[in-house]
Amino acid sequence: MAVTRLGRNPMYQQIADALREQIADGRLAPDAKLPTEAELRTMYDVSRETVRKALGLLVNEGLVVSARPQGHFVRRRQPMVFRPQAEFRKRPHSKEMDAFMTEFSAEGREPRQLIEVAIVEPPAEVAKRLHLQPGALVAVRKRVRYLDGEPFNINDSYFPLDLVRDSEIMRPEDITRGANEVLAELGHRQVRALTELYVRMPTPDESRRLDLGPGTPVGYHLLTGFTEEGKPVRVAITVLPGDRHVISHELFREEAP
Repeated sequence: MAVTRLGRNPMYQQIADALREQIADGRLAPDAKLPTEAELRTMYDVSRETVRKALGLLVNEGLVVSARPQGHFVRRRQPMVFRPQAEFRKRPHSKEMDAFMTEFSAEGREPRQLIEVAIVEPPAEVAKRLHLQPGALVAVRKRVRYLDGEPFNINDSYFPLDLVRDSEIMRPEDITRGANEVLAELGHRQVRALTELYVRMPTPDESRRLDLGPGTPVGYHLLTGFTEEGKPVRVAITVLPGDRHVISHELFREEAP
């Protein structure tokens, strides 16, 4: 891509476009080091500020990482596949690890998760979906999931407190067979789920928990699980950084009667 002072866009945008094109077509491969700021200044005959603005655009897009004083490098991206339709499928697990840990360990990656459990007043969107009365409390399992040392997503699950009090759900540790099975054992098996997906910018708390760079949008996935009687018993909120995930949703055609 030609970079020219007569171009329609400012120089820093043209430089960013040129580098982005090289990343897209593989001329700049994952982990490759970009030309230094001094080299880019000479190459395009521009100021340091112009070069820094161009690199800043690519950093904000998640294409490049800054590793000062070494320089800027093309980010290696190995996205996680998020499958909403897998909610009630039987998942592989071991006696030591839950489904998330088992699945990604099998792929040769290094998963881990930080788990916190608390009793709280639910956010309004959770209270509404659980049909809770004012003042009712919930148990929340807050998880940040990591792959290869990088925080990949947030998964926070809310349960009416009177359903799960004194159960394994209240412990801040892996539940190898999954919280859904614990609920079922307590007499609240989920047979249906409503999922909602929004795309927005992250909140400050989400940015902090996920160590997000500026300008990174997130997918905001809400899942409400219902029993056979139609009672909502769980709301799971998953926050998916747009530069770290592929959302794969499988559809089946219903046969005509």
